[in-house]
Amino acid sequence: MFLTDTARADLANTLGAVKVAAGLVLLAAISWEIIAGDHVHMSGTYLTIQFIVCLVFLCDFFVRWTAAEHRARFFRRNLLFLLLSVPYLNILAWSGVHMTHDWAILVGLVPLLRAFLAMVIIVRWLVRGNKIRRVFVAYIFTVVVFTYISGLVFYDYEVLVNPKLHGFGNALWWAWMNVTTVGAEIFPVTAIGKVFCVLLPSLGMMFFPIFTTYVLQEYAPDKKSDQ
Repeated sequence: MFLTDTARADLANTLGAVKVAAGLVLLAAISWEIIAGDHVHMSGTYLTIQFIVCLVFLCDFFVRWTAAEHRARFFRRNLLFLLLSVPYLNILAWSGVHMTHDWAILVGLVPLLRAFLAMVIIVRWLVRGNKIRRVFVAYIFTVVVFTYISGLVFYDYEVLVNPKLHGFGNALWWAWMNVTTVGAEIFPVTAIGKVFCVLLPSLGMMFFPIFTTYVLQEYAPDKKSDQ
């Protein structure tokens, strides 16, 4: 399939917009599933939405693979995106494999990671300016989305066993307090909750060198011109 450079750029832009839209739908669906669900079973509605979104991601991969100038190299470089686009949760459900709700949530986050990577790429592309600014904005976006997802996962795993957790608002507050390295009075009691309790401050501490580099990159030229 031969395409000009302009056609490839237009195709990439169109597919990028579709992937971001699909990712937002998936994020909204899993948010509703966790906040309004029973924390015991995955609803059929969510499984259907995830399957459709995964089909969108798979179609995106194969369309871009077909349109690629070097298909073998494209496949090697994008194999991870293909693996993250597979609807594992639906396949396991169709196979009759019984999974607990805890494991189902973790498996269900795999396509969401694919959507998140697509969003980061789009955000970096939309931000005009130098490389440092794009990295800074992409990192801020990463922190916000990861903190929100951490709040969702923490709430789903802890709400039935943690007496100090009252509602999703508390879980989101806990996530933000941990990513800022301040900490919260809500202590995790599950293994997954403890893992996120370590990941969030680690992500937050990575912010400081990136922020310092960004400030120096933005204001050092102005200082030189003033001299």
